Amino acid sequence: MFVCWSWAVVLLLLPGEAGAREAVAPEDFDATVRGAEEVISAEPPGEEEAWAAQPKVEEASAPAASEPPLPMTNLLRMDAATWTLLPRRGAGTEEGFVQLEPMVALGKGESFRLILGAPVRLRLWGGGEGAGLVRKEDWDTLSDWGQVVRLFMVGGDTPDSVWLGMMEGYSLLSGHLVRRYGNRSSPDYHPAGVIATGTLGPVYAEAFASDVLSARLAGAEVALDVQHVLLGQPPVPGRYTLSLSAVHDWGRVGGTARPMTLAHLDATAVVLRRGRKGKRVEAHLLGGWGGRPGEGGAWGAVVGVGVDALTPTVDLRARLEGRLQRGGFRQGAFGPDYELARFQVAGPASVPLAEAPFPAGASVHGEVILSWDAVRLSGMRQRHLFLSLGVEAFSWGRVDVDGRVEAQLFHRNLTVGVGGLATAMGQPGARYVVSGEARWRFLGGNLYALGQGGTLLFPTPAGMLRPGAFAAVGLGVDNAR
Repeated sequence: MFVCWSWAVVLLLLPGEAGAREAVAPEDFDATVRGAEEVISAEPPGEEEAWAAQPKVEEASAPAASEPPLPMTNLLRMDAATWTLLPRRGAGTEEGFVQLEPMVALGKGESFRLILGAPVRLRLWGGGEGAGLVRKEDWDTLSDWGQVVRLFMVGGDTPDSVWLGMMEGYSLLSGHLVRRYGNRSSPDYHPAGVIATGTLGPVYAEAFASDVLSARLAGAEVALDVQHVLLGQPPVPGRYTLSLSAVHDWGRVGGTARPMTLAHLDATAVVLRRGRKGKRVEAHLLGGWGGRPGEGGAWGAVVGVGVDALTPTVDLRARLEGRLQRGGFRQGAFGPDYELARFQVAGPASVPLAEAPFPAGASVHGEVILSWDAVRLSGMRQRHLFLSLGVEAFSWGRVDVDGRVEAQLFHRNLTVGVGGLATAMGQPGARYVVSGEARWRFLGGNLYALGQGGTLLFPTPAGMLRPGAFAAVGLGVDNAR
C-alpha cells in the first residue's frame, strides 16, 4: 500500500499575506498542507455535525457583517527522491526509480482549494527487457490520470459542498457500509474520487464515487431530520434522524471483480449536547439494519453509542458498536482493506470478497479519532498529534485493526507518521500492510529531507496478491517559509 501519506495537501498562507484572516504561522505549514488533502480523505461531518452546520432561522435572517475579501493564496513544491520496489518471498524483481513530485496549490479562505501534482517515476534499473523510462503501471489506465488532481474543493465544511481527489479513511455518513475506506490501497491504481453533499429542508444527502473516470464504487446516503418533519425546524437540527444508504461496486477498473451491492437503514438520537466558550460535547445512540439486495438471508444489525468532544486544542470522536452478521453480510464491507479484498480476502479463503463465505456471528467495533495541539486547533490542520484507530473483534476469533499516528516535533520541523492495516488476525492467511514517513525541515524551513518505506500488495491478472515493499529517500523544496 504505497500511501506515502500524501503530506502535501492544501493551500497555504504565505509570508506577507497580512490581509488574510487567521494567518498560519510558518512552523505550522506541514500540518496545514496535509489538512487540505484530508478534507476529502478524513471522515466528513457526521449527521449531527452536518445538521448543526445549517443556519438557525434567527441566524439566517441576521445581516452578515461586511468583511474584506480574502486573497488567493498559493504554494509551490517539488520533491525528488530515489524510489525502490523490493520483492518479497521471491516474487518479482527489484526495480529502482527517481521519483519527481511537483505540486501547485491554490486556495481562497475555507471555501475553495485546488491542488495539482502527481509523482513521476523514471526508471534507473530493473523492470526486465522492454521496460520503459516511465513506470507504466502508474499511467496505464484512464483512472490513473485522476491522480493529477490532488484536491479540488468548493464549499468547504458547509452542508452544500463538493470534494474531488484522493480518498483515505473516508466514511459515508453513518459509516455502516463505507468506513475508513481508501481508494488507492492498490499500489497500481490511482483514481480521483468525488464527494458531494447537499441539504433541502429536513433532508441532508451525501453521495460519492471512488473513481470519477470509470465505473467503480459509488453510493449515497440520505438522512431525514425527524423532529423537523414532525414539529417544524428545530433550534438545533439533526437531533433525531433516520437515514438510508446504498453502495454498489461495478467491479470494473483496477482489475475486474464481481459486482456487489449493499444497503443499510440507520436511526440516530442525540441524548446529550453541551457547549460553551469554544467547547462542545455530544453523545448519541444509534441502531441500524442492513443487507445485500437480491440475496436472501444476507443481513446484519448494529447498535452503539458515539461521543464527540471539541475544545480549542482537542478534537475527539469515538464510537463503540455491537454488530450482528448473517448470510455473508458485514458492516463496513467497503473499508480500509476493500481495494485488496475485492481481489482476495484475508484469511483462509483465497477468493474475492464478493464470493467469500463470511461466517455468521457477532462483533464489537470501536473507533477513535483524536487531534491534539499544544497551542490551538484551526480547522483540524494544526496539530502536534493525530491518531486514528479502528478495531473490530469477531466472536469466531478474527480481529481487524487499522490506524495511523502522526506527530510534529522540535518546533514542527520534524514530522513523522506511521500507518498500518492488520486484517483477519487470529486466522490463517492474515494480512499485514504498514507504511511510514519522516520529514525534516532545515536551513530556514524551505528545504527538507524525507524518507518513506513500507510494504505493498500488488493485484495480479490471476486475481491473487503479490507481496512487495518500497523505500524512498530524497529532498524537497517549497516556498512555505
